[in-house]
Amino acid sequence: MEVGQTLEPLQKEEITHTQLVRYAGASGDFNPIHTVVPFAEAAGLGGVIAHGMLVMGFVGQAIGQWFEVKNLKKFTTRFKAMTRPGERITVQGRIVDENDTCWICEAEAVNEAAEVKVKAFFEIRK
Repeated sequence: MEVGQTLEPLQKEEITHTQLVRYAGASGDFNPIHTVVPFAEAAGLGGVIAHGMLVMGFVGQAIGQWFEVKNLKKFTTRFKAMTRPGERITVQGRIVDENDTCWICEAEAVNEAAEVKVKAFFEIRK
C-alpha cells in the first residue's frame, strides 16, 4: 500500500424499487419517501429515493473488500445527493495519506454520470 494508490472499484447492480422495500424491512426505516411512489411524488421528490444508509452500506462493503474489517479504525460519511431506483452505484477509493499507524483513505459512491452520492473518509490500521 502507498499514498496515492487507487483501490479496486466496487460496482453495484442497478438499484430497484424492490431492493428499497426489502431494505426498509431489514433496517426498520419505513419512511414512505423510500417505498411509496405517490407519497414521494407528493413530497416533491419526483419519485422514491434510496435510503442514504443503503448507499453508505455500499461504501462499507467496499472497505471490507479492500481491507480487513478488523483494521478499520475510523469511518465517516457525508451524504451529497439523492439516489434513485435505476441508478448503478460504483464505489471508488484511494489512499490519500498515512501516519505511523494508519492509512488515511477516502471513498466516493457515484452513479453512472459521476454524480457523487456519498463521500467517505476512513482510517485503516497498518
